[in-house]
Amino acid sequence: MPFTVALISTGGTIEKTYDELHGVLQNSLSVLDAILASLSLEGVRITRVPLMNKDSLDMTEADHDLIAETADFMSQGHDGVVICHGTDRLAVTGNRIHGRLSAVGRMAKAVVLTGAMRPYELRRTDSVQNLTEALLAVQVLAPGVYVAMHNKVLAFPGVRKDYERMTFVRE
Repeated sequence: MPFTVALISTGGTIEKTYDELHGVLQNSLSVLDAILASLSLEGVRITRVPLMNKDSLDMTEADHDLIAETADFMSQGHDGVVICHGTDRLAVTGNRIHGRLSAVGRMAKAVVLTGAMRPYELRRTDSVQNLTEALLAVQVLAPGVYVAMHNKVLAFPGVRKDYERMTFVRE
């Protein structure tokens, strides 16, 4: 039996692409399928859930609620959930999911958020590493809500983005 993962995409830097016409990086299409195709994922079956494609700075409270509701719903039919998310508001969503799953008594699976500080299209991207780490982490972690990036896993609540170090740390 394969380990089933719901992969929810919400946008963020990990999914930004270069718009040649306007000379900017933007969220217009997802690159997650290209990343997934480059990985060896034997024993894992992924269900892609393209929820939204936004920079997290543009997310509303309703967006955070929608992501939490979707993570809750998808966790009921999968062995684990991975969420690709923008790093600026990732901690808000992580806390929202933790609160929701705790409140409804459904903290039965691992939910792992990840993102990137540098887009997939850049030469020095951290997107492939972070997605790979999240896909491994979701298979071995105890039930709970986590962020997996830069060779570490941190549990919610109590996680924040450290803008000086450009990674996530404990509060």
